[in-house]
Amino acid sequence: MKRFHIHIAVNNLEENIRFYSALFGAGPVMSKTDYAKWMLEDPCINFAISTKSTKTGVDHVGIQVDSDDELKEIDQRLNEALLSAIEQKNAQCCYAASNKYWTVDPQGIAWEAFHSLTSIPTFGQDAEIPIKNESCCALQK
Repeated sequence: MKRFHIHIAVNNLEENIRFYSALFGAGPVMSKTDYAKWMLEDPCINFAISTKSTKTGVDHVGIQVDSDDELKEIDQRLNEALLSAIEQKNAQCCYAASNKYWTVDPQGIAWEAFHSLTSIPTFGQDAEIPIKNESCCALQK
């Protein structure tokens, strides 16, 4: 199953946890001092907020998949759309180890396609990748 992902950079985590918990009718499935995540079924979304970006608002969007085969399929679709994607194996970010592809759409929005492999105890930090966006997870070279 594919799940839409959106990551919003916030300046006050607790205030935003209260707001989004009320909006979604559910609390986050993960809450840390710098990050919170909801895994909703209706709508089917992985919604995350953090204080890790230099700007506030939509940080990046993406598609979460259940397998590396599905991840490769997303990469092929990006290639068909003439968008080159940067591959990351075992990226450590957002309290998860994941295989990922990053790209930037024609409007300059960072897109992340990912398959999470396991949870990790720290927020982590992805390796630097050469995309033109200030996403919290897609560090620029």
